[in-house]
Amino acid sequence: MPRSNRPRRAVSGKAPSGKAQKPGAKGGPVPELDLERARSGFARRESAPDGEWTVRPITAGRAEKTYICPGCSTAVLPGVAHLVVWSEDHLFGTAAGLAERRHWHSNCWTSRSYRYR
Repeated sequence: MPRSNRPRRAVSGKAPSGKAQKPGAKGGPVPELDLERARSGFARRESAPDGEWTVRPITAGRAEKTYICPGCSTAVLPGVAHLVVWSEDHLFGTAAGLAERRHWHSNCWTSRSYRYR
């Protein structure tokens, strides 16, 4: 049977020549993926009658502090999944909107009224 022309696979992060490869290089070891960060989701934009909002979900594992939800005025406890919300069309710019971000219970955010507060 003829030999294959395919290069041999690296064993335990070493190249066939015996040299260690850089992380992420072809055939080299791949850095570990932070699954908690990958599952936490990405910030999304929402349009509502009360303005443009950026909404970022926080998983239960990443929730480490206690916050007061502006929707129900009760505590968002550590270990409870919730949302971080800030205004995109703030009067003083996006940076000011980000500085005034609030932590909401997911249900409080979806059921909020659009009355001016």
